[in-house]
Amino acid sequence: MQNVTRVLEAIEQGDAHAAEQLLPLVYDELRKLAGQKMAQESAGQTLQATALVHEAYIRLIGGADQPGWDNRGHFFAAAAEAMRRILIDNARRKGRVKRGDSRKRVDLDDADLISVAAPDELLLIDEAIARLALEDARAAQLVRLRYFAGLSVEDAAEMSGLSRSTAYEHWSYARAWLHAELYGR
Repeated sequence: MQNVTRVLEAIEQGDAHAAEQLLPLVYDELRKLAGQKMAQESAGQTLQATALVHEAYIRLIGGADQPGWDNRGHFFAAAAEAMRRILIDNARRKGRVKRGDSRKRVDLDDADLISVAAPDELLLIDEAIARLALEDARAAQLVRLRYFAGLSVEDAAEMSGLSRSTAYEHWSYARAWLHAELYGR
């Protein structure tokens, strides 16, 4: 993974060929993230995991205003966020937002947070996470990595630069906060 960090540094310094070198190095991990996200989507989804990877990659590398990445973890956190935004945009485009009239319970207690979510549920969860970010940005980042990227608490902690114990504290707080926000106090 040293190569990934080296290529990310080259991209940040403006090396036009570095972006071509990055995709083969990170494609398998990005494809795994996208596959996890697509498995969560409702049946009949027109977006494919491969298309999600490519769209996220284009958003990360393709723009002139691309941010620099500190390390491999920062890049994958940005990739997870890009995939989240693509799925949210796709759900909005489908126009299936019902603003909670058909809410379903999303289990936030288990270590395996990933569940099959309809686009309207996905939007409600995303909006709740955005409100959480106003209260506790690190907890919201941890939830995004857990829910939208399918990472374990330990992996999300590593990607966020948090200790394992701090990540579990944020995770416990975020679960309680989101439960209250989504299902009432």
